[in-house]
Amino acid sequence: MVIENEKARQIQETTGLKPTHFADLIRLSQVVFDPGIGVSGRKLEVDWEEFDIPHSVAENLKLLGERYCNESPHVPLEVVWEQLTGETRSWMIENKDILWHYEDLFPPLDED
Repeated sequence: MVIENEKARQIQETTGLKPTHFADLIRLSQVVFDPGIGVSGRKLEVDWEEFDIPHSVAENLKLLGERYCNESPHVPLEVVWEQLTGETRSWMIENKDILWHYEDLFPPLDED
């Protein structure tokens, strides 16, 4: 556990990313995996490049979203970091302050 915490600390210090950025990324990956937000009969095809998400980054996020589709977005950041490609890592660092905006573009229909 100490090793994982040390690794998380190193990632945060090196990248400037915080746990909230990783939670936002997990939420975004869930949306990329299922833009219909799990609503039955709602199947959306999205060109993520129109949202400034390169194709290869979207593919990496889709895999992450599939893995965590029914999970809390609070996955340990060192676990998430290991699953990101270099390009996705760079994209995340560059876009860390707007990750949460993407989720707002595809709100679930069942929210009150």
